[in-house]
Amino acid sequence: MVQKTENKTTPAAFNNAQDTINTAKINWKEFFTDPYLAVLIDTALRNNQELNIMLQEINIARNEVRARKGEYLPFVDIVGSAGVEKVGAYTRSGAVEENLELEPGQKFPEPLPDYLLAANLSWQVDIWKKLRNAKKAALFRYLSTAEGKNFMVTHLIAEIANSYYELMALDNQLEILKRNIEIQQNALEIVKLEKQAAKVTELAVRRFEAEVLKNQSRQFYISQQIIETENRINFLLGRFPQPILRNFQTFSDLVPDTVHSGLPSQLLANRTDIRQAERELAASKVDVKVARANFYPSVNINAAVGVQAFKAAVLFTSPESMIFSLAGSALQPLINRNAIKAFYYSANAKQIQAVYNYERTILNAYIEVANQLSNISNLEKSYTLRARQVQTLTQSIDISTRLFKSARADYMEVLLTQRDALESKFELIETKKQQMNAVVNMYQALGGGWN
Repeated sequence: MVQKTENKTTPAAFNNAQDTINTAKINWKEFFTDPYLAVLIDTALRNNQELNIMLQEINIARNEVRARKGEYLPFVDIVGSAGVEKVGAYTRSGAVEENLELEPGQKFPEPLPDYLLAANLSWQVDIWKKLRNAKKAALFRYLSTAEGKNFMVTHLIAEIANSYYELMALDNQLEILKRNIEIQQNALEIVKLEKQAAKVTELAVRRFEAEVLKNQSRQFYISQQIIETENRINFLLGRFPQPILRNFQTFSDLVPDTVHSGLPSQLLANRTDIRQAERELAASKVDVKVARANFYPSVNINAAVGVQAFKAAVLFTSPESMIFSLAGSALQPLINRNAIKAFYYSANAKQIQAVYNYERTILNAYIEVANQLSNISNLEKSYTLRARQVQTLTQSIDISTRLFKSARADYMEVLLTQRDALESKFELIETKKQQMNAVVNMYQALGGGWN
């Protein structure tokens, strides 16, 4: 069977941009400059349970390499034994002992003791490199596990950063909601005075009261989201719930960092999931060689040397007590080779799977970067327009209130203006959060954070 060859070709650039600078090369401590966020990430890299589980997986893979290496080296065992045996006089051994004298007038002891001290050697001669290739495959899988750990580090850093920005956004939304409730309560007092002056009906008062109550209730919903987001971060940090330190007042002033995508070919070196798939592919190729070697004869050598006697006093008497043996054997599968063929065909199928998985991982990485590049650009334009919308609606609140006082605007215009202004501020905060998340996701998509 012919092995499938992987295709490593990538497009020349992202969106026709020939930018060779790559943000993935920046260490996460330099990329995330918020001191509170840096402390959270550092704590998670030490205490996250899933990451620590992965570290033990690496130890297991490393021990597998050691085990495979030991298989193609000779095995030497030291054997020591002592025993006693009683044989019947009419058995072959018994008849020999009965008629054989050690020295004139001296016969074998009855029962017969037996003392043995020997070194045994067994070695499977690795002519076809089956055992050495198995060790090589285990080494590639160990390296793959290490890359899997690096991929987890990148993912963990991005998850904490995204949750941190989500938490700051919720803090700002809660603060905006509280200020808006104050505005609506002031408007409610104005409407009550207008009712006393018979300028509006009870309906207007009730509508403003309902709006205040709705937003007061909304505070508890946001507060619950803040608790859950804090606890999500605490879980990633491997600790029980506690407050997450942050300065949410700076959130609106955050400016997303410029992210340089570099060249698509750089993904092959920076993306740890691509490197992991590459190691798995290399292991699968070696597995095919191991499976092919099963069709060839296996050669084994066995040897032993030591001393054996029926009396401890003469155990080390040479040469009478010395024993040795040497034997070689060759085993060639002849009949019913279906199991060997099945193992070989499966190894080939897995190698083809690994090729497709490698190519799919490269394609997915490229698309993730392309999507985030477009996302960052569109969010920047969206944020500019939403900021202008917030400014316009904030001014409209004062205008509508003045017009209402002078009976030139209906109370519903005041109510709807306040509602639209609140939603626009919420959407502006949400867009800011999406901007920060897009930068984090771009850093992750480029393969940053693990190095």
